[in-house]
Amino acid sequence: MKLFDTHALAPARSRRHLLQTGLALGAWMTWRPARACEFDSINFTVVHPWTRASEPGATSAVVSMSFVNVTRSDRLIGVRTPVADAAEMGGDGVLPLLDFEIPSGRSTALREDGPHLRLLGLKQPLLVGREFPMTLLFASAGAVPARLTVDYARFR
Repeated sequence: MKLFDTHALAPARSRRHLLQTGLALGAWMTWRPARACEFDSINFTVVHPWTRASEPGATSAVVSMSFVNVTRSDRLIGVRTPVADAAEMGGDGVLPLLDFEIPSGRSTALREDGPHLRLLGLKQPLLVGREFPMTLLFASAGAVPARLTVDYARFR
């Protein structure tokens, strides 16, 4: 004698399984894993801050990075890192004052062949494959911890 009908429970199990599967699929589709080279702020995402390896005795280094998913305009106004004494802006037609505009609604980049960040007073050689802590300071988003990656050699 059966105490309960297992066929009667099958539709309830199917609905529950379908609901759990749908929720898991929805969470998976909306979840975006953070990459090692992306650093989020309240206004945007900083993508891949990097520099080239420095020559022995170099006192400065050019830093490139991108700002994507910009929901609110902001300005990069400072940088702190243990590998340099100071930072300034560089590039053609750019004043050295560290005040880089990040407009909302579009991606912006600091790059070697345009406006870029320049670290001054290097305290050690920047060797390929190394990473260093760096805090980017923004007018609205505040301090954003990041990692500076040394990608490849600049000199030949």
